[in-house]
Amino acid sequence: MLIASYNPAEMGDILVTITAPNNGDQTSTIKDGVVQIVSAKDQQLLGYNFMDASKLLPELTKENGQVFLTDDQVAKLNQKLTQAGFDQQLTADHTPKFVVGYVEKMEGHPKSDHLKVTQTRIGADQTVQIVCGSPNVATGIKVVVARPGAMMPDGKLIWPGALMGVESDGMLCGFRELRMKNAPYKKGLWIIPDDWQEVGEAVDFAKADTFFPAN
Repeated sequence: MLIASYNPAEMGDILVTITAPNNGDQTSTIKDGVVQIVSAKDQQLLGYNFMDASKLLPELTKENGQVFLTDDQVAKLNQKLTQAGFDQQLTADHTPKFVVGYVEKMEGHPKSDHLKVTQTRIGADQTVQIVCGSPNVATGIKVVVARPGAMMPDGKLIWPGALMGVESDGMLCGFRELRMKNAPYKKGLWIIPDDWQEVGEAVDFAKADTFFPAN
């Protein structure tokens, strides 16, 4: 897994890369303009911060927010890591993080009146369990599924986890969370029309921004 973010207005010329969730104390090591972050418990790599990132990747100056790194860009970052003396390298991740899903089954949460436990198909042979509290969640609908490793428009990262003791492998997304253009400011999943996109496809956000007409 590899999540990358570049926000010069808030962070300066720093490329943040994340490879695993931070579930406790962490330690960092700085070498030659690179900060390595690992779990204090087991030394698992959590990510790297690259200082003066635009010198490594000049094209970053056109970015603001999540960055989808190419194989060539990851290779350049790994070359910098080697030069700095780090032996844990990055692996490019091109797996779509927002996909079209289909809610096949749904049942009540054993410890909550408003949460639902869904079985949501995200591919021909892949179904995941996702806990959802949206008022319009139901069986038989197409939805946007944020997979583990997704970065929401507000910067929130999606990881596998549990809600009130029930495992949840992702998030069913509403139009508010997705910040779809002209979307109403109210709670609710974006229910995708049947003929809009196929289950398992990466969400076409450019097309999604045409769904709600201008006010």
